[in-house]
Amino acid sequence: MEWMSGLLESFEFTWWQAGLILVAGVWAGLINTIVGSGTLVTFPVLVTMGVPPVTATMSNAMGLIAGNLTGAWNYRAELRGLRGTLLKLLPCSIVGGAIGAGLLMVLPEEVFSYVAPALIVVALFFVVFQPRLQGIVRQRKEAQAQEIADAARAHGEEPAQLDPNSLPQPSILYVLVFIAGIYGGYFVAAQGVLLLGILGVFLLASMQSANAVKIFLVAAVNIVAAVSYILFSFERIDWWVVVLIAISSSVGSWLGAKVGRRLSPVALRTVIVILGLAALANMVRQVL
Repeated sequence: MEWMSGLLESFEFTWWQAGLILVAGVWAGLINTIVGSGTLVTFPVLVTMGVPPVTATMSNAMGLIAGNLTGAWNYRAELRGLRGTLLKLLPCSIVGGAIGAGLLMVLPEEVFSYVAPALIVVALFFVVFQPRLQGIVRQRKEAQAQEIADAARAHGEEPAQLDPNSLPQPSILYVLVFIAGIYGGYFVAAQGVLLLGILGVFLLASMQSANAVKIFLVAAVNIVAAVSYILFSFERIDWWVVVLIAISSSVGSWLGAKVGRRLSPVALRTVIVILGLAALANMVRQVL
């Protein structure tokens, strides 16, 4: 039982710090299931608790896998008819995630300290302008519905009888999912928001189906990144952070799938932006 005693001795958080991490994990799992950007909740908390930025990114990504899988299980019904497309998109996310994880491990930590604030700004941009992006997505979906109806009539069928998932997906979708995978593998924050924007515009499916695909792709990126961290950067992982985030994000993902849609989008975005700005200020202060 020496490993158990060693694990307990490695616990460096106070009870209130652990409690704060658990609360952040629940909130992150909840909003990751709904839209994404949960890391902008957990990352600032971990950095504030004294966890080094790269260790926080790695450990957080690993811990969120449990929440990702919980959310994916709850959204499996929305994947009906899109499993073939998902299987084609998964390699793009997996390869992109591996490249991003490789960059995180190979590049000096100083590079991450400079790049991470810029990526937080990008992530916050997506969060703040999410309503406008969703408006663009809705317009795109209306155009897609018209395209599907026209395709059905061209086949001599009623529009409702043609499965939209049977139509070929645009090539740019695969390219953008690959790029999003690199982003997610290097810096986990808001990859779900980024992916949902991409899928919402270019995936020929409903927004609920796009959200389901997003959850599976984010899980794939985090799993690939986690395997890379374990194989090549094991010593940089904080396993207590992994455990705390895994437990709490699973609870949050379950809540997100059940009741999270009732929460005010404005409240969600406000909390994300406040914590994201806190992380940005903290990291800029460390660089300076």
